Amino acid sequence: MKKLALFLIILIGVTVSCTKDFEDYNTDTKRATEVPGNFVFANAIKALGDQEASTNVNLNVWKLFAQYWTETTYTDESNYDIVNRNIASLLFRTYYRDILSDLKEARRLIESEVVAGEAATVAKENRLHIITIVENYCYHSLVDMFGDIPYSEALDIDNISPKYDDAFEVYKSLLTSTKTATDALNAAHGSFDEGDLYLHGDVAMWKKFGNTFIVRMAINLADVDNALAKSYIEGAYAGGFEFGEDVHLAYPGGTNSNPLFQDLVQSGRNDFVPANTIVDIMNNLNDPRRDDYFEINGDAYTGGLYGYSNPFSQFSHIADEIQEETYPMVIMDYTELAFYLAEAAARGYSVGGSAEDHYKNGIKSSILHWGGTEQDFNDYYAQAAVTYAAGSWKEKIGTQAWLAYYVRGFVGYTSWRRLDFPTLNIPEAPETPDGQVPKRFTYPINEQTLNAANYTAAAAAIGGDEMNTKLFWDKN
Repeated sequence: MKKLALFLIILIGVTVSCTKDFEDYNTDTKRATEVPGNFVFANAIKALGDQEASTNVNLNVWKLFAQYWTETTYTDESNYDIVNRNIASLLFRTYYRDILSDLKEARRLIESEVVAGEAATVAKENRLHIITIVENYCYHSLVDMFGDIPYSEALDIDNISPKYDDAFEVYKSLLTSTKTATDALNAAHGSFDEGDLYLHGDVAMWKKFGNTFIVRMAINLADVDNALAKSYIEGAYAGGFEFGEDVHLAYPGGTNSNPLFQDLVQSGRNDFVPANTIVDIMNNLNDPRRDDYFEINGDAYTGGLYGYSNPFSQFSHIADEIQEETYPMVIMDYTELAFYLAEAAARGYSVGGSAEDHYKNGIKSSILHWGGTEQDFNDYYAQAAVTYAAGSWKEKIGTQAWLAYYVRGFVGYTSWRRLDFPTLNIPEAPETPDGQVPKRFTYPINEQTLNAANYTAAAAAIGGDEMNTKLFWDKN
């Protein structure tokens, strides 16, 4: 945590010099002329973690779309109004300008470094491979938000009108690139050290991250190209996270607090309560994680009616732990991998265990992560509504994965889109053309004017720029 504060100080790049040269009077001596690549990388992954953690309705509405939370007074976003605040444009800006551009600059700076010796040379290569993995993670997120996106021509300062690449082709490129980078990582040598705010230079863990990320991407393709999905998952799963492992951004607090603390506490506002969607399901299952997810507010856990006005004082609240300024943001973890492997096994892939084995591991991992015990898991799993034996695998895995992804709104929303479970509620006045839960984000409004020809082609290619247009992998 101390390292994060140190790097944010270093990123300011404060330098002081004294000279008689006229040239220096025209130089901003309090600003570094070029920041080291390691620090630019740190800035990029900090921005990524902040984006995924945030619940600011201008930037991140996924906890609402997943129906983990709902709004109290202003219900536009829980009714899927993403135009009023121009949220899509802000997402494009965050990912392309604030994260991917910084990663590109970090790559340029690191590639230009002159290093000597095998250890330094391999560490430099490791850093470049890690940048590739994080870049791919960001592009993958953009595809899962919008569909076809600027990819092959993105981030070119000389091309302000990049084409939109086919989403399936982007996926295949990301899988190939991520596998190449992950396989090339050399855990016998170092990488970013302090500049790595997620794993502090642990290359072995970055390999696990890369392999888990491959499984995440590949499982999305199971209904599109089963053979391709099977090949990548069977080749990567054994190198992924082990029980209890994750990648997260730790917040030191103070000026570098978790955005959830900023949104829920520092703002002085009471804009969100847990949604009845998740609270009702957990109540019916007597879920042991309820007291970790929510504050009870009375004698029972009660969620606000999703998409309707909900007086803050009348419902359960978001758990205090989640609102702490040092609450860590999990980027990816073993729990997620376990549910993907449960699905893979249910589809007949060879992934080192049965669907039930991985399903149980996913549930247990989540319960233990949230402070529960082995007995909590045993009691929970003994229920007929939870045990894997009864019901369809999509319903069982989809529901339990969605419950486990609480706080990680985009992951939960994507899981629901793929598996169609659990059943989500319809809000009071949905802004979608079909009156249902959205299947994607619409493209930024300014793309219609600033990049009109490519926007029009992309909208036609995906079947229309509407929130009810399914992504290419959403076949059910």
